[in-house]
Amino acid sequence: MEYKTIIYEKKDSIGTITLNRPKSMNALNSVVFGELKILLNEIERDETIKVVIIRGNDDFFAAGADLSEIEKIETSVDAHLFFKDAQVVYNSVESLEKPVIAAISGFALGGGCELALSCDFRIAAENAKFGLPELKVGLIPGGGGTQRLPRLIGTGLAKELIFTGDFIDAGEAYRIGLVNKIFPTASLTEEVNKIARKIARQPGVALKAAKLSINGGINMDIKSGADYEARCFELLFSTNDRREGTRAFVEKRKPVFIDR
Repeated sequence: MEYKTIIYEKKDSIGTITLNRPKSMNALNSVVFGELKILLNEIERDETIKVVIIRGNDDFFAAGADLSEIEKIETSVDAHLFFKDAQVVYNSVESLEKPVIAAISGFALGGGCELALSCDFRIAAENAKFGLPELKVGLIPGGGGTQRLPRLIGTGLAKELIFTGDFIDAGEAYRIGLVNKIFPTASLTEEVNKIARKIARQPGVALKAAKLSINGGINMDIKSGADYEARCFELLFSTNDRREGTRAFVEKRKPVFIDR
């Protein structure tokens, strides 16, 4: 399928989604959300893809929801219809069985920041800026920002960022745990691809199980989460990759995984 607002590339078991509305600072509108929803469904079914990267351009990851569309919303019913697709996309990114990395250069604001929060982890360029400024226009984050940000950086820091609407730079984002690593802007793509390739070399079934265990367990009490982890662990004993991995370890050689 040919997309109007995103670019999709596949290479070395890695799928890269590039937000592509440069004239609109990669603002997220209904077309972007619709295309992302279709593409994420395609990626979920594509067994050749093991890791996904979501990126923008050097200046903008995504500058938030498209205000030209937001301005036309007059009722709560209209708002529900618009943000329903957005929430489906954010939840799909989070629940995708494959690891999703946000590669953030430039501004990640509002809905763009929420898209990054939906990813499994975030890697930033030195010029990255983050913010949830919705209160400044009489709204609150509507794409999971009030839920995912506190879980990631803690309630107090999340409330400060949301209540003030302040932007933070890459260094502060790293300090508070919003991003995992920072790289020079010129080398961000290369460095993120290195991380993605390293992850893609892992056995695919175990990789999915690890994400399911973490995402599922984080919303449980510790006992239920540990039990859920144990079930995921036990299921892996029936896989070819588990047998190959343990055999290769005993034989002191590199394993050859087939993602089965």
